[in-house]
Amino acid sequence: MNINNETPVFRFAPSPNGELHLGHAYSALLNYDMAQKIGGRFLLRIEDIDIERCNLEFEAQMLDDLAWLGIKWDDKPRRQSEHFDDYSAALDALEVEKLVYPAFMSRSERKREIARFKEGGGLWPRDPDGAPLYPDADRKRTPQERREMINVGKEFALRLDMNRALDDLKDDLFWHETGTGPEGETGLVKFNALQWGDVQLGRRDVPASYHLAVVIDDALQGITHVVRGRDLFHATSVHRLLQELLGFSPPVYHHHDLILAEDDRKLSKSARDMSLRSLRNCGATAADIRRMVGLTPA
Repeated sequence: MNINNETPVFRFAPSPNGELHLGHAYSALLNYDMAQKIGGRFLLRIEDIDIERCNLEFEAQMLDDLAWLGIKWDDKPRRQSEHFDDYSAALDALEVEKLVYPAFMSRSERKREIARFKEGGGLWPRDPDGAPLYPDADRKRTPQERREMINVGKEFALRLDMNRALDDLKDDLFWHETGTGPEGETGLVKFNALQWGDVQLGRRDVPASYHLAVVIDDALQGITHVVRGRDLFHATSVHRLLQELLGFSPPVYHHHDLILAEDDRKLSKSARDMSLRSLRNCGATAADIRRMVGLTPA
């Protein structure tokens, strides 16, 4: 479904930090098939913003695996590492609106803060992925305190002031879901970004978090349909909010089933689960891969 009355544009956006596995194959093929079915375009994005973990060897192997699957992409792939200025400009725009703040707490400092809270019998809130929400101490600092900490070289990340961002909204936000969420959510889905707390949007060594980069990349590439795993369903609330704050039109979302290992684990690059390279080396064909992930042969 294309609610914007324009040429549909789909994308697949892997990170070159390991071998592609069956889960990647399913998502890439599903995107490609859906684009082909409605006469849309299919773009490839290289999510290499974490330059320490990504490398050109994995990128070359990834492109070879996708081509072996029979996937053809339009235009030159967008490489995140070549667009740091885009992310910095977005952060600057949010900073002007006082929607981000410097967050100085280290991981160990956060753990101590949370531990003290729990000792008092409290239950620390967690985001949908199960991670503890960021404490509010840095958000409450005065501008002078922040300047002093920055001037003495205290490292910091930039986090979204979620409460302020939500206060600035005039109406509730929704997204159009053509897949299903964990609880069967579909159709018009109301966002709930508050459950994520003050999400990180950037830090000194990486100019944008996944949340910020994916929103900017989708907008600048003109993506109309985001087809991705159901594990990212709840993150769409943050993405929908950032789209509103940055003046971007939302795409249609389709969250699909995950391909799981035999023990019901999510497939992982680090565990080398069912990598396409190993399956190819064992004699599997592209048609075999399609059957293994539940898609009909091309």
